[in-house]
Amino acid sequence: MNTAANIVVALVALIHVYILVLEMFLWTTPKGRKAFGLTPEFAEASKVLAANQGLYNGFLAAGLIWGLVLGATGGPVKLFFLGCVLVAGLYGAATASRKILVIQALPAAIGLALTLAA
Repeated sequence: MNTAANIVVALVALIHVYILVLEMFLWTTPKGRKAFGLTPEFAEASKVLAANQGLYNGFLAAGLIWGLVLGATGGPVKLFFLGCVLVAGLYGAATASRKILVIQALPAAIGLALTLAA
C-alpha cells in the first residue's frame, strides 16, 4: 500500500511541476493559452499573476517531494501538502473551472486516502 501511495504522491507532485511550467513559462505561448483557454491579450495582461500562481504550485510540488524524500517519516508532510492540494483543487473547481476537480483535487484525494491507509 505504501508503494501505491508514494506513486500517487509523486504523480501529484509531477502534475504541480507541470502546472508551474505552464503558468510561469508557457502562459503566453499557444500551449499555455490552450491549456487555460486564454486569449493572447488576456494571457499577456495576466502573465505576472500566472507566474505567482505557478510559484505556489511549485511550493506544493516541493512539499510533496520533501515528504517522499523523508521516507518512512514523511507521512505527516505528505498528508499536509496533499491536504493543501485538495483544498486548492476544490477552491479552483468552485471558482475557476470544474476540470480542476479532476486534474488536481481527485488525485490529491486518492493520495490522501492511500497515504492514510499505508
